[in-house]
Amino acid sequence: MIASLTGIIDAVSKDSLIVNVNGVGFKLSVPTGVLSEFGAVGREVKLYTHLHVREDDLSLFGFGSLDELRLFETLISVSGLGPKTAMAMLSAMSADQVAMAIASGSVEMLTTIPGIGKKTADRLILELKDKVGGVMISSPAGRAAQENADVVSALVSLGYSVQETSRAVNALPAGKKLTLEEKIKLTLQYLGK
Repeated sequence: MIASLTGIIDAVSKDSLIVNVNGVGFKLSVPTGVLSEFGAVGREVKLYTHLHVREDDLSLFGFGSLDELRLFETLISVSGLGPKTAMAMLSAMSADQVAMAIASGSVEMLTTIPGIGKKTADRLILELKDKVGGVMISSPAGRAAQENADVVSALVSLGYSVQETSRAVNALPAGKKLTLEEKIKLTLQYLGK
């Protein structure tokens, strides 16, 4: 099993990297967040990997952090959810956002991801809510996201994207005890700027 790769980026495409490790080029499918963070040709990178084996294909998926890799592996454990759909989820939202959407039971957030319908979102929540809730949302950023899950869900249902909503929620004053209504009002003001 290939657990991680450290090497130089030889090529970049819209959803993958070729990483040269001592003269051997490995093609890795990566989320867009990894592309934006590491996606410069000639740059040295370390990526955590998952080797997906099928009868007719070996695919290597790369991630910038162990948490992102763990979430990917948790997502593909759901029956009917393959690695391409899991990768699309991690490209549409950060790992913390996906984990928060599942842990909070937010079907609205999950269905904003291309390829995820209501039935798939319900299945993800049913099968992973307990797994993701305790393990994935253990970081301070994850706990803050969990506390504001209702705000994100409300704004997504109003038509804002998850990325816009996340930026607005991150701009909320830290350390203040605000009601849900106050949080929504402040985030709407932020989005109105």
